[in-house]
Amino acid sequence: MYLKIHKSGSGILIAVCDRDVLGKTLKHGSVNVEISEGFYKGDIASEEQIFEALANATSANLFGEKAVSCAIKCGAASSECAIMIDGVPHVQIFCI
Repeated sequence: MYLKIHKSGSGILIAVCDRDVLGKTLKHGSVNVEISEGFYKGDIASEEQIFEALANATSANLFGEKAVSCAIKCGAASSECAIMIDGVPHVQIFCI
């Protein structure tokens, strides 16, 4: 999985995606969703590194089977929160 950390002020947004979905454009009705390298391609990360990043994040955006499963496994998201976009699981997490 790729992990990229975006910092803005006191906020930390993490972007995580499976390797096989990076660079793809997914269709959701009349909307295209791009899993862009600029936003998602950071370092290759282990499940443990993603757990740690999720624990410190104020928000997260995840695409792919492994990425979403990782968020569910560590308790950052539930399976009910995941949606499918063009056959690819997706979760967004916001800490408020």
